Amino acid sequence: MKYNEISHPCHPQHTLKFEYTEFPFKCDGCKEVGIGSRYRCGMCDFDLHMHCAIPSHSIVHPFYTKCSFQFLYRPPGNVPRFCNACEKDITGFVYHCKSCGFDLHPCCAKLPMMLDDGEVKLYLYRKVSSACHKCGRKGRSWSYRSTCKKYNLHVACVREMLMESWPDIYVGRGKARSMETRIPSLKNTLQNHHHKSKGKVKKCCELAGLAVQFVISAVLGDPTTLIAGVIGSFMRG
Repeated sequence: MKYNEISHPCHPQHTLKFEYTEFPFKCDGCKEVGIGSRYRCGMCDFDLHMHCAIPSHSIVHPFYTKCSFQFLYRPPGNVPRFCNACEKDITGFVYHCKSCGFDLHPCCAKLPMMLDDGEVKLYLYRKVSSACHKCGRKGRSWSYRSTCKKYNLHVACVREMLMESWPDIYVGRGKARSMETRIPSLKNTLQNHHHKSKGKVKKCCELAGLAVQFVISAVLGDPTTLIAGVIGSFMRG
């Protein structure tokens, strides 16, 4: 965290204050879902991810070593654009490479290359040959894969789950249980994927659930946040 209170050109009326929330919000910068750390104007119900509130002017990414991404407040040009990380539409703040035309959501551009909670390590890959536990397909968008290679989840699939759930989340405005209608489907997918003894399946799916929580946290813009109160409960039971 750099500042407790900032001014932002996209919301000049009031200052934005740093706060932490365990409930999902919609970022008014990149227009994507967020959770955890944010900058907010309570008077106007205006929210920004940390990455959107205090962006880097330009970045380079390990997956695109020949590119230079510039931060823009709106997508360039008049044609629809999509994020090269999660394959979802770009409708707000974006990191754009003028030379190659690649685009990244601010949160996708800042996805950690590794997530580690001490028990499960997940590495970010541009492409993997193993199937995603959610959609069952190979390739596609960037993916997080565990060191043991048992758990693989497309960033695009996480985005899809969140977007499917968003109407319930947003209408609920703080009712965390509104996510329960969608997120458990991933747990069932993971359970059906394995053909081991009951005990091993339970342990495997507990670890997979933990891995999913970390990926969701990262995609939502705050990989350090503990989202047990919102998503963690849907991976148990």
